[in-house]
Amino acid sequence: MSAALTLTAGCTVDESGDKDEPGGDSIEVKKQELNQKLHDQLPDKIKDAGSVTSVNTGSFPPYTIVDGENKVTGASADLAEAMGQMLGVDVEHQTIDGLASVLTGMEAGRYDLSIGPTGDFPERQEQATFIDWVQEYVVFAVQKGNPQDIDGLDTTCGRKIAVQAGGSAESVIKEQSSTCENGGKESIEVQSYKDQPSAILSVQSGRADAFFSSRAPLTYFVNDSGGKLELVGTEDKNGFDDLYQGIMVPKDSEMTDVLLACLEELHANGTYDAIMDKWDLDANKLDTPGINLAK
Repeated sequence: MSAALTLTAGCTVDESGDKDEPGGDSIEVKKQELNQKLHDQLPDKIKDAGSVTSVNTGSFPPYTIVDGENKVTGASADLAEAMGQMLGVDVEHQTIDGLASVLTGMEAGRYDLSIGPTGDFPERQEQATFIDWVQEYVVFAVQKGNPQDIDGLDTTCGRKIAVQAGGSAESVIKEQSSTCENGGKESIEVQSYKDQPSAILSVQSGRADAFFSSRAPLTYFVNDSGGKLELVGTEDKNGFDDLYQGIMVPKDSEMTDVLLACLEELHANGTYDAIMDKWDLDANKLDTPGINLAK
């Protein structure tokens, strides 16, 4: 399958122009055979078009790396390609700003799905359905040496914390800021950025003391920082219970069951493990995918 790419916005991983991708080329992901039974279960409009549109909100390494105007790589891109091969359709990637725009666009029928992975939360399940394929943890990336002594959510009072706008981490850090104030401590300066690279650059430049986000992308950025960054708060829940992330489709979408079956087959034939290992995501694997696992 040759994935068609339609990018309305893009960003790079860093400002230096270095596009080395940790783990990106070390493992080969085998091409999938067409599964005619699954193809036949697709909605007629998808079969007629021969393609699906997967929307993303910009670079979210190592899952989604938007590079220029015509290239999307990362674990999610590899998964999308494998699923497209198995289902017999092309996957067209489109980049837009913000989760809210993704949700409204899917509800309006402009996008078929978001490979994501997007955080699965009960309140989001009221707007969309999640086919979960990742388990995640939320931690902090700080400058090497941790100059502000951040070691978990309760040590962020009075600090400048970067988050991705509209995400669950933004809600948690804003709630923590209120907790700080109510406890007589200095509030948190919450800095909301539209994408992950912008947020991590705020830490590298000293504009923010830490970036509060999912461990998988933060691990990618730390590994790619040349020893300038480190992870902290990895032993704490940091305001979250068990976290699941997955493909997001419109609520009651006809695609739900066929996408789950496709993911189950990719688990069974070893492709899922190969993709996750290729992108250093072993710690984020789910034993089996599932629908709306967040409770």
